[in-house]
Amino acid sequence: MLDAIVLARAVPRWCAAMHAAAPELNALDGRLGDADLGATLDKCATLMEQALPELPDSLEGIFKRCAQASAKASGSSFGTLLTVALMTAGKHCAGRESLSTPDVAALLSEVIATLSARGGAALGDKTVLDGLDAIQRALSGAAAEAPALALAGAAVRESLDAFRDKPNRMGRARMFADKTIGLDDPGMVALLRMVEAL
Repeated sequence: MLDAIVLARAVPRWCAAMHAAAPELNALDGRLGDADLGATLDKCATLMEQALPELPDSLEGIFKRCAQASAKASGSSFGTLLTVALMTAGKHCAGRESLSTPDVAALLSEVIATLSARGGAALGDKTVLDGLDAIQRALSGAAAEAPALALAGAAVRESLDAFRDKPNRMGRARMFADKTIGLDDPGMVALLRMVEAL
């Protein structure tokens, strides 16, 4: 079950993981983009850490406060998508004290649709959306008290394996076309590091 206490405790772990993963993500992004993914998430984490003492005591409030911190960090495409995802999660949680595993799956469905509309990516383009979709599908059929994080981690790893030998079709990576075959999408790897941290 996800509630405000669980989420508030997870934010510092998420931040620490983004600091630690920054070099790896910059290196991955350097092969396909402008090598700033790790730096973007590192800055997002720093600003979220600064907001920790004033986190609200509701799911909606925590997600929105983290979105505000993310929005200040970067104008990069991934930073923008992270902000939009957090804002969407906040709106979804309005008036709700907790989310079960199927509830989280429903939230992810809304996040995926919103990010696709905002960024223009579609499922199958080898982006973070494909990782999110894998988690959503894994959780949607799970029991209410299923181990969501274990299911999510396995789903992202399987998604990385499934897409590794496919070309990227969105963002700067699409310009490399077939050269992206055999490489992991940096956004999907970032998602895995996020899930592992929680």
